[in-house]
Amino acid sequence: MSDTQSNDEIKLVMAYIRPDKLSDVKQGLAAAGAPSLTVTNVSGRGSQPAKKGQWRGEEYTVDLHQKVKIECVVADTPAEDVVDAIADAAHTGEKGDGKVFVLPVESARQIRTGKTGPDAV
Repeated sequence: MSDTQSNDEIKLVMAYIRPDKLSDVKQGLAAAGAPSLTVTNVSGRGSQPAKKGQWRGEEYTVDLHQKVKIECVVADTPAEDVVDAIADAAHTGEKGDGKVFVLPVESARQIRTGKTGPDAV
């Protein structure tokens, strides 16, 4: 990532990783100063090859692989640090390790306090 994050920018870091790397990624994010995250179990298709199987004599193809989607909204912690923490912790070197995306967040509001912008994060 080439751009540096200014103090008033909010970023959404979204990653798709192997389910067995979730614990490592959570530890990496906490060490990077971004302990808040949302985790969703998802399935998807990318560069990981499809697997063929057989059940009750019928052949089938599994081309959707189980992944974990992680979302971190950051304002105080640089998005690049969060991306590095996720990539380092999720890396196995094999196809299917996942991807990380960074998106700008236009606005934020904390429901309980009414704080807005970076203060809401």
